Amino acid sequence: MKKRYSMIWFVLAIAVAGCRKYVEIDQLSVRTLKYTSDFRYTMNNNNVLEGTFSYPILSGDDTEITDATRQNNLGDILSNVYTWAPKYTSESQSDADWDKQYKAIYTCNEVLQGVLESKDGSEAEKQKIYAEALVHRAYAYLILVNMYGKQYNSTTASTDLGVPLLTTPSLYTKLNRASVADVYDLILKDLKAAISRLPGLPEYNVRPAKVSVYALLAKTYLNRRDFNNASLYADSTLALQSGLLDLKTYENNPGTIPVRLSNPEVIFSKIANVVYTAIPVSNNLLTSMGSTDLRYKLFTDARSRFGTQLSTAFTGRASCRYLINEFVINNGPSVPEMMLIKAECLARAGRTADAITLVNNLRIKRFTTANYVPLTASSAGDALRIVIEEKRKEFFGTGIRWFDQKRLNLDNDFAQVKTRNFKNLDYTLQPNSNLYLYPIGDKYILLNPELEQNPR
Repeated sequence: MKKRYSMIWFVLAIAVAGCRKYVEIDQLSVRTLKYTSDFRYTMNNNNVLEGTFSYPILSGDDTEITDATRQNNLGDILSNVYTWAPKYTSESQSDADWDKQYKAIYTCNEVLQGVLESKDGSEAEKQKIYAEALVHRAYAYLILVNMYGKQYNSTTASTDLGVPLLTTPSLYTKLNRASVADVYDLILKDLKAAISRLPGLPEYNVRPAKVSVYALLAKTYLNRRDFNNASLYADSTLALQSGLLDLKTYENNPGTIPVRLSNPEVIFSKIANVVYTAIPVSNNLLTSMGSTDLRYKLFTDARSRFGTQLSTAFTGRASCRYLINEFVINNGPSVPEMMLIKAECLARAGRTADAITLVNNLRIKRFTTANYVPLTASSAGDALRIVIEEKRKEFFGTGIRWFDQKRLNLDNDFAQVKTRNFKNLDYTLQPNSNLYLYPIGDKYILLNPELEQNPR
């Protein structure tokens, strides 16, 4: 019985028990989820539903921590993440990214189970809330399967281990891992079921709408290497939302960059679980950007910006995205991401000129007009390389690069051996290595023996 108590859900064993009481019993001074407004308040809980991932920020090759002070300040779990260790957590430690997503899934399942029969709300509002829960659940599973499961491969996805699929709020569900294919099937099913129930654009970008569903479908199909559908859904997204920030406007006053709720680029606001301060950007990425790129000027800074977090010997630059306005890292679907997904699909389809035009349409907003030189490509392969490099520049410090790095291992031209030196030891990550699969926490396996560990 104990093993089924599903410690998969978070760091909140007490809160989970409380949830059972909250939804089952009308206690004095506590109201169960009964009215449509109760479910709306539940779906408005951005502390639960807006969180994404944090470990990939350290795993990806856009991050390079060579400074001794920063290395010593990482702590054991984050040091393991940075060095692609076989295990990240001890038997008593929780996995913050795993917990965050399964907590969101549990919340969505509570809403999905009850909102359509709730009292006093209109049918349209009930359907909208139901659809929002489907979208948040699909997003959570898209993150989980790409962190803890193998990269989607059509020849092996039906047998590759994904993550446990929980579709009800029951605390006594077995936690056998579903296949990668089954997880993706649920993601697509949830997203497509939500479309007709949602408005085209949201009132606030923390809430799902058609535009965010299309964006997640584009991301999902990209990960499945279904580039035709990824392209079509990127088009559908951009037809509804295509606003870009012109960084020239903020060159001398980055504090005026819009916060995420009013940022025209943010399609579906999702933010990292934590903020890693003073995360150095890899030297080869900084070199490829060049100092005239406004992303270099606005979103990276020298040691003096970070006080004592980096040693006086540090001569590189660290990401300061989180220092602008809100102290958060937004890594949810965005307009630039959709443009670059579309550009990648065009390049893979041999439409070289169209792909490069999209890249230049984005880049012109990232440079001062005087020093911008449009990019050109000599072939479709060259265009694809440019798109991938541009995506790395656009999203450094957000964790998005890690997911691209993992999926691009299936392309011979992008499958590269990665190396790191950490505290005077060398670490190597081979293409398609099992170390691209994040380990399942031993804590969860001890409580749920049916939860199978990833190969290491």
